[in-house]
Amino acid sequence: MKLKRLWQSFRLLTIKSSTARTEYIRKKNVYGAIGENCTIQKRKVPLYANLIRIGNNVHIASNVSFLTHDVSYHVLNNIPEIRKRGGVQERIGCIEIGDNVFIGSGTHILYDTKIGSNVIIGTGSIVTHDIPDNSVAAGVPARIIGTFDDYAEKCLNHENYPNRMKPAKQTVSDELAKYMWEKFEEMHK
Repeated sequence: MKLKRLWQSFRLLTIKSSTARTEYIRKKNVYGAIGENCTIQKRKVPLYANLIRIGNNVHIASNVSFLTHDVSYHVLNNIPEIRKRGGVQERIGCIEIGDNVFIGSGTHILYDTKIGSNVIIGTGSIVTHDIPDNSVAAGVPARIIGTFDDYAEKCLNHENYPNRMKPAKQTVSDELAKYMWEKFEEMHK
């Protein structure tokens, strides 16, 4: 099993597109389940990936960790008194992610957590408990900071740059870069 996981992680390193990586993950049944219209930036297969279920329209940014296990049992089982009592088992658990979810970069999701549908998880969060439907959550540990609907409305009403300048093929034009720097410098006067 270790070799298979290592091979799958290596294979993910060689696939440039997050969409193609996600299709590989789906085709090879790497996770317990993965829905349609999903992208996964991460290139490393988590341990016990079959304990992870991902719904439809889920987008997972880079450096997101799925922690389906707790290896503190190694420490505990090296304590003679605990070992004499039979030791402790490795703790493992499932992670489930609903539909229409974005998980920001650098987020850690612990086992036995369920992220509902219509959820945004902010960058750098640590998800230690269930996140209900229609929520925006962020922080360490992650807590509810708003609603999905309010976030969507805010995004609909916010123009960051003129639409004619929008990035194309993951490239920012010189015109857009200049515009953004001017806006940035104005904000930081």
